[in-house]
Amino acid sequence: MALIDSFGRRINYLRLSITDRCNLRCSYCMPAEGVPKLQHESMLSYEDLFRVASTAVEVGIEKIRVTGGEPLVRKGVVSFLERLAKTPGLKELVLTTNGVLLGEMAHDLRRAGVERLNISLDSLKPETFKRITRSGDLGKVLDGIAAAEDAGFPPVKINMVVMRGVNDEEVLDFAALTLKKPYTIRFIEYMPTLKCQGWHEKSFSGGEILERIGERYPLLPLVSTEMAGPARNFRIEGAPGSIGIITPISGHFCDSCNRIRITASGMVRGCLFAEKGEDLKPLLKDDDPEILRETLRRIVTEKPDRHQLADKESGGVAMSQIGG
Repeated sequence: MALIDSFGRRINYLRLSITDRCNLRCSYCMPAEGVPKLQHESMLSYEDLFRVASTAVEVGIEKIRVTGGEPLVRKGVVSFLERLAKTPGLKELVLTTNGVLLGEMAHDLRRAGVERLNISLDSLKPETFKRITRSGDLGKVLDGIAAAEDAGFPPVKINMVVMRGVNDEEVLDFAALTLKKPYTIRFIEYMPTLKCQGWHEKSFSGGEILERIGERYPLLPLVSTEMAGPARNFRIEGAPGSIGIITPISGHFCDSCNRIRITASGMVRGCLFAEKGEDLKPLLKDDDPEILRETLRRIVTEKPDRHQLADKESGGVAMSQIGG
């Protein structure tokens, strides 16, 4: 049974956050001091996460992306993923990670049934990477990418948040990676997910990104698959890899949005930037599975036609808390 919202969009994709904690402090994701950690009792247990996820599949979700925070910092994640991968009706289980722990976990994740990996990586320069993440070791992430290849994962997707005056000069370096390896490099517009005045100064539009790449390389448009994310995809002529452009600010992709989100604390949102979500924890205390099913269906029905992010001067939520 398909999940169709009130605007005719088919919703088949769930982003499931399993923790708000992270081993990095990326400047666009959370404050330098981090965010107040969820108390143990405020987080969904793996049992509750599995119940929510499997119920979502029952009502029409076909793809689940496990996120955080950094999902690999939560103890027991491999066993949870192994169970989740066996959910009847689930067509695709993928995971987004910053790659720091991937070197030691890639083979276990592959054996658990994770099909693909997205890796957040905003600079190929060690000092710039450390400045953006406030602590990160670029070498560990590169080792993680190599470990993923060794474990037999399909070529990874690498997500780069492009920030003017911070890392925009590396756009061509990232694009060139697709000439050497069959990676998918996804360039993401900087979004004001934290309260910051003047965030527009860091914004580097998708149009500018394409223009910069196009000045160096001929680009060919590609067609996205039904369960793909919001990227517009291209390939440099003759390259084994591909390029994606994600434009939440300059050209929002809301008319084709196919997802809902559930946070580690059990809040379900129809939109990443919705003012509020609905708490699923009380429903998980009820033995009647239909209540949870109907709630998920209603969230889809009430999904807004678009976000209002570009209309606001500042954001207000750390991305790690909502599983962006």
